[in-house]
Amino acid sequence: MKRKRKKRDRLLAVLFAVLSVIVLFPAVYVLCNSFMSPQEAVQRYGALASGSGTLDLSLLPGTFSVQGYVQVFLRRTAYWLRFWRTLAMCGAIVAGQLLVSILGGFAFAKYSFPGRRWLFYLLVVLMLMPVQVTLVPNYIVLERLNLLDSYGALILPAMFLPFGTFLMTQIFKSVPDEVLQAGQIDGAGTLTLLFRVLLPAGRAGAVSLCLLTFIDAWNMVEQPLAFLRDSEMYPFSVFLASTSRDALAVVFPCGVLAMLPVLLLFWFFNEELVEGIEFTGIK
Repeated sequence: MKRKRKKRDRLLAVLFAVLSVIVLFPAVYVLCNSFMSPQEAVQRYGALASGSGTLDLSLLPGTFSVQGYVQVFLRRTAYWLRFWRTLAMCGAIVAGQLLVSILGGFAFAKYSFPGRRWLFYLLVVLMLMPVQVTLVPNYIVLERLNLLDSYGALILPAMFLPFGTFLMTQIFKSVPDEVLQAGQIDGAGTLTLLFRVLLPAGRAGAVSLCLLTFIDAWNMVEQPLAFLRDSEMYPFSVFLASTSRDALAVVFPCGVLAMLPVLLLFWFFNEELVEGIEFTGIK
């Protein structure tokens, strides 16, 4: 019995190691190739960028160089400015989504009103719909609001995604009603109960919502292509896909730059993310 268990554990360890290599290889590949010289980048990937040639999967560059980073941060400041512009847009989406989700989750979790149950079921159905299904309705609404070809076309729909309200509803349901009743006896108002009792109790869930919302906004692709006509307004993720052949030297440093915010957020808030996701069981 013990031998079978050890054999199974070894197989799982090997499988986990293989999957880890597969998952981490693209990130390591981008990081290593970011120290490639512009001349070597053109030599390796120039033919591939023009539609011919084969992909070179060599991890280490022939010569170590930081010219790509120098171009991104000092010479071609458009990349750096676009990075900060996209970061600000994601921050606005996170702030709006958090506010809407807190208020909606509070209403669904602690208030009783006609149709609450059916509205919550509708929320779950909307949450399961792929984003591609909502592109056309959102386009029509944004066109009538004169928000097309503006950052508002990306920020406004992302603020009202149903997952945030669903998550905060489950988190607020985990707080006993007796706690709120005790606060009401002490004279606390509705906003005081929300922001000083419920929200501190669900801090991990709020942090996990911010992380997941930021990642979704940072990696958005379909919405910019559908709602923005001016390519200069494309966020960082879409912009990287349209990098020209003469800018191959900055592709990999920009790829590292694109990974940096997400990696830092996961590094500092991984415990809150795991704890917050544990609250998502339907109650």
